[in-house]
Amino acid sequence: PPPPGLDPAWAFLDFADVKGQEHAKRAIEIAAAGAHNLLFIGPPGSGKTMLAKRIPSVLPPLDPDEALEVTKIYSVAGMLGGRGLIAQRPFREPHHTATEAALVGGGTYPRPGEVSLAHRGVLFLDELPEYGKNTLDVLRQPLEGGTVTVSRSAHSVTFPADCMLVAAMNPCPCGYATDPRHTCTCSPSQVRRYRSRLSGPLLDRIDLHVNVPAVPYEDLQAGASPLTSERMRGRVLAAREVQRRRYAEIPQCRTNADLAGSLLEEHCRLGSGERGFLREAVERLALSARAYTRILRISRTIADLAGEENIGVPHLAEAIGCRVLDREE
Repeated sequence: PPPPGLDPAWAFLDFADVKGQEHAKRAIEIAAAGAHNLLFIGPPGSGKTMLAKRIPSVLPPLDPDEALEVTKIYSVAGMLGGRGLIAQRPFREPHHTATEAALVGGGTYPRPGEVSLAHRGVLFLDELPEYGKNTLDVLRQPLEGGTVTVSRSAHSVTFPADCMLVAAMNPCPCGYATDPRHTCTCSPSQVRRYRSRLSGPLLDRIDLHVNVPAVPYEDLQAGASPLTSERMRGRVLAAREVQRRRYAEIPQCRTNADLAGSLLEEHCRLGSGERGFLREAVERLALSARAYTRILRISRTIADLAGEENIGVPHLAEAIGCRVLDREE
């Protein structure tokens, strides 16, 4: 059955319909469990959008306070449409031609933008490099702080903007660099220019980036996937409950995605074996300090999904596998 509060229009979207892509589904489970931002990289037709649109089916329902926050935003935006309290987590999918004001809010009388309309839900940006670079850069503040401030000469307004960013992109301009069934026509310099449209500070705010390869014919011919939204949601809810109890007395931390500074060190302690494994990975893969932080966050979520109090080597190894761009830098 669909989760409580899921709009009937979304209820039929189930991960059982997605053929193959088990690694991407696992990444979604991790992202949903820890509220991590996620980037899909894959050729056209590999199922990136199909995967993203099913994410609401595995997220926990809004609690009463969250539902009130979301409802207020839609009321201010004039988008409530006669509805009462909004119980479903938002899923917003702006087109890549969206302006800065459309994404973060604006106007003579400031209205919330897409990042605020996605508050407590999912903001999905398809064809990420096609967005204007300045447009993407204005997302940095809300992704970091969970709010966005729209300033005008007479006044300024701060809107909530605490959402989970899910983005998708092709591996190169033609889209087929990682597809064995097609020949990529892009030169190395074209690929570099294409990737450079994404600024480092924006990528810094994305915990997971995973490849979504073309689906093999054998998977297309297979029946429905045994990995359903209901099974994934059960694990996500259990991991979220672990985090709710762990961070109950820490106002600035709701999920593992919020871990930083001393909180990261406190809740992601490693044993000697784990420290040695991570040190070797950092040196061998030349990982940056930001990658190190992200790996610890993801590992904490993977351990929570496994019901384990301590982070182990398998959790660290899986977390490293969820950051493909680190290995391409």
